[in-house]
Parts: sequence; structure tokens; C-alpha cells
Amino acid sequence: MRRWIKVSVAAVVVLGVGGYVAAPYVQDWRLARNACGGALPRDAVERLTPADSRLTSEESRQIDGLGSYRCSLTLEGDEVRDKRFVEMAAYTRREDQDREFMGLFPEAGFSAQAPLPDGMPGFIGQYRTIQLLLDCPDLGKDDEGRQRKLLVNTWLGRDVNTGVPGAAYRTAVALTNSASEKLGCGAEPLEAPKRDVALADPEEDPKTVPLLDAKDTACEWVTGAGLSESADWRVAVGANHSAPTGRCDLSSGDEESGEKVSRMVFVSWYGDWSNRLTATNNQYERLSLTATARCDGEAANYALDTSDDIPGVDEAAKQRMLKRFAEDEVSRRGCSGLRFSF
Repeated sequence: MRRWIKVSVAAVVVLGVGGYVAAPYVQDWRLARNACGGALPRDAVERLTPADSRLTSEESRQIDGLGSYRCSLTLEGDEVRDKRFVEMAAYTRREDQDREFMGLFPEAGFSAQAPLPDGMPGFIGQYRTIQLLLDCPDLGKDDEGRQRKLLVNTWLGRDVNTGVPGAAYRTAVALTNSASEKLGCGAEPLEAPKRDVALADPEEDPKTVPLLDAKDTACEWVTGAGLSESADWRVAVGANHSAPTGRCDLSSGDEESGEKVSRMVFVSWYGDWSNRLTATNNQYERLSLTATARCDGEAANYALDTSDDIPGVDEAAKQRMLKRFAEDEVSRRGCSGLRFSF
């Protein structure tokens, strides 16, 4: 029987005998129950809580006029560096969502990101932030005819046990479903991954696999990209086909052995906010290979960022691969009007 369940059953008896001993556990149970409107899965909170630490406070704030909702739960302990346990921010206004996306991609769109499992509609951004983006059928369309959406950002503190399989995703899904209800979004409730998957960290070196092992992934197109097998190309899959952004990272070479490493990064961005990224790229002449399309009535942008002078990969080969990447994305998402700029 779990710690808080034991406490909830026997709290009165224990407090009567020695309240000063049980009080911290009772507070943990009470805070976990009340935080974020009671949306936090209690078992996930217990598994995420670091050893020898205590939950200390919770706060929620909803502003209906701005279509926003925030909540947080904090912790303390001798070994705790980051007092944040969980913090969630939800937005239904387009300008707030655009601001959040631009903040996540300060490197002209090529910031670290990792895919969410089981095709969940979002991605993992910097600092292991879980981003989920859902359509809001009950909020209709905005003045420009675009479907209103709900963006939910969930942060977990550095000291939280995010390596516990499944707990972080169950927490983010529960908070997202709660925010949808509170803000009148009407989104179809999300389900947490059925597999117990630990939260990925996109700022660590991404896991790479041989090109042929990318079959049945969002980067499957690389299996027929025509790259030389002798160069030992590998791919890190950073996308799923439900997210507003994704990337396929190709690399060849071994830095540890002193061998020069060649890289090609193919990135997709969906939503009108992405036009600002490509405008920034063009301003600084960072990219020469890009493509655009229209998906669900909004802009879609595709780009390739590469290291210089890749052996066996000339400019025509890069153009051919970007075309293959963008065409695959457009086909899977039902987009139209694909155009290339090179």
C-alpha cells in the first residue's frame, strides 16, 4: 500500500499518537490532492517526488478573459536544487501560443527537441518541457478562420524523478485534459502512453540508429535517400506526425576517433508562427534550402541545415533530400501547395 494511502487511512490515529512525526506526510498527501484543481495523478506524484524531500506549496491561477490557466507545486529538501516540482501553463490565445513557440526556438528554429511517444500531439522542448497542442472544437475559429487551439506547457523540476517510466507523461496528460476542461476547449481527452516510457532529454546526445532502422518512424524517408552506405550514416528520429514541429538528424563520422563529423538536420514547423522563423533565417542568410506548404489552413515550413563540404553529398543531393523530406511530410499530413526555394 502506497505511502499516502496509508497516511489517509490512518491519519487521525497517527496524529493522535505523534502528530509531529506524521504531519509532513499528511501535508504531502493534502497538497498532491489539491494542487492543479486535483488533476495530478497521485501515484505519479509519489513516484516523481525525490527521496528525502517534501511538497511545500501549491498555486493556481485562471484568467478567463485571456484564456490562460497556470498551476504549480513546489518542494523542498536538503538535496533539492530546484524547488519546482511541476509547473503548468495553458493558453488558448494565438498570440500567447506564438510567443511560447518563438521562445522555445531561439536558435532560428533549430533548438533541441524530442518526439513524444505513441503519436501524442506535441514534443519535448528544452529543459525537458512537455509541449502539447490540441484543437479546441468548442472555441470555434479565430478572426482569420483558423481553428482555435490549446497549448499546454508542463515543466518538471531538475530534481524530480523524471526517469521513472511513464510518470511524467501521465502527469502532463492529466494536466492537459484538466486545462482543456477549465478553459472550455472541448478537446478530445488525451490518453497517456500505454508503454511506460521515461521522459527523454532533447539536450542530451540523441539516440541514433542506422538508416535502415528508421523504417516505420517519422524519418522513414531517409531509408531511400540514396546516401552512401560506406559513409555509415545514422539518423536520430526527433519527430512524430502529430506534432507542430519535428526533425530528422543525419550524421556520419566519429568525433572520438578524430574523424570529421558531417551533419544534416531536416526540420519541419507547422503553424503561421513558423513564418517568423524562416524570416529570421533569411535575414541572417542561414539557410539556402527551404520549402513551404499549407496544412489545415496554416503555413508549414521545411528547412535543411548542414555542415559544409560533406563528402559524397553535393548541392543537388541536398536539394533532392529536402524534396524527399518535405514531400513525405506533406503526403502524411494532407498538405498542399508545396513549393521549394533553392
